[in-house]
Order: sequence, then structure tokens, then C-alpha cells
Amino acid sequence: MRPAISADGTAIAYEVSGDGPPLVIVDGAMCYRDSGPSRPLAAELAGDFTVYTYDRRGRGETAVAECTPEREIEDLEAIIKEAGGAAYLFGASSGAMLALEAASAGVGTTKLAMYEPPLIVDGTHAPAPESALPEMRALISENRRGDAVKAFMKSVDVPGLGIMMMRLAPVWKKLTGVAHTLPDDLALLAGLRQGRPLPADRWTTATMPTLVADGGKSPEYLRNGAAALAAVLPNARHETVPGQTHLVKPKALAPVLRAFFLG
Repeated sequence: MRPAISADGTAIAYEVSGDGPPLVIVDGAMCYRDSGPSRPLAAELAGDFTVYTYDRRGRGETAVAECTPEREIEDLEAIIKEAGGAAYLFGASSGAMLALEAASAGVGTTKLAMYEPPLIVDGTHAPAPESALPEMRALISENRRGDAVKAFMKSVDVPGLGIMMMRLAPVWKKLTGVAHTLPDDLALLAGLRQGRPLPADRWTTATMPTLVADGGKSPEYLRNGAAALAAVLPNARHETVPGQTHLVKPKALAPVLRAFFLG
């Protein structure tokens, strides 16, 4: 399939599966079609939707290019144009915030669903330091990819032993291969992980029906962030997927998305 062409000329690799109304899936940090949850989730949803999955900038088959939240919104708009100009939109983790920013910017979104945007809105988790983004950019500029992945993993509470085991596993090569995209995800979350209440007037244009979901076994701060985001959006509701963590299983998430989008 030919790539979608973004506003700045960047070719965005994507694929389509299934049949039904169009649904676009937006991956979170370091995930792409060959390494992450989007393909398994697409397989669960393909019986009811025409599902579009794509590689965000610098990942998979999409080339490295200038990356800012604005460029990523343009990329997502290019995918939605391929889908006919309007689509259901689902984003996971930091991809949820990209989906929300795109919907707020007027990209054709008929309904929006998000799973656990990694917000810190209260004292249930230590606030992310304001220096996190410039420090990550410095690590990447120095080509310290392993240190960048380690810093990110620590920031999302992966235990030291878990990071050590990852470094010995084949997945580490995939993670360091896309480490240069970590500043992009942190930029999407700027100002939203410092333990402060969310701004009530930031996403007022995202008036489409919206679902903000979390997992019943996820940390309290993630669940509080999901509930807080649903509370400030114009037309949103909050739902918990029982028994799930941040690494939600596609078989558990798919029925929730199906019910929301088709209900």
C-alpha cells in the first residue's frame, strides 16, 4: 500500500484491515506496527471496522523527520484523509494525548476513545520533573539511546530488575532503535505530569463523544488521570476495564471499544 503523505511531504506508512466504519489506532511511546499492541488490537476489531494502523514518525517504515506535536497531528490527519476524511479514533497511553490533540485541532474525528493517557494530576505519584524533556533531548543528541530508554522506563515505574532483563532480551534492540522518538511523546505530555489539576479550557473544541478508559489493576495515579481527563472534556465518560493494567489485553479492550463506537 502506498504511504499517506503528510503536510510536510513525509511519507507515513500504514495498513488497513477489516471491513466497516473506519477506525484509526494511535500507538504510544516506542510502539509501531511491528512492535506493539496495534496489530493485535486491529485483529480483534477487524470484524466490525475498517482498521487503520500506522507507524508514527521515526518508527517502523516511516522515516525520521522533524517531529513536533503539530507535525504528528498533520500525520494523523493524512491517515484520516486516507480513511475518507472522518473516522473513529483510538489512542493508547501517550498516543491517547496525540489523538486528543488531533481531535481538538479539528481533524475529522467522529468519536474518540483513549486508554490510560499517562497523566499525573494529584499526589498519588511523584510529579515528573520539569527537566524531563530537555534531559531526554540531550540524551538523544548525544546518541545515548540505551540511557534514554532506561530513563523513560524509570519514569513509568519499571523496576530496575525489569530494565536489566529487558537489556538482555531481543526487545531492547527494538526499543533503542526508536529511542529518538521519546522526546516527541514527552512533548505531548508537557505540563500534564506535574501533579496539578488539568486545565479546564484546553480541549473545549473536542466536542465529539469521547471515552476515557483505564484498567482496574492499573496504578491509582493512572486511573485518577483518566477520570480527571474525562471530567474536563466537553462530552466524555470514564470507564474501567476490569482486571487490566496499562498493558491492556486486546481481547479485553476490543469489546469496550466496539460497544462505545457502535453504540
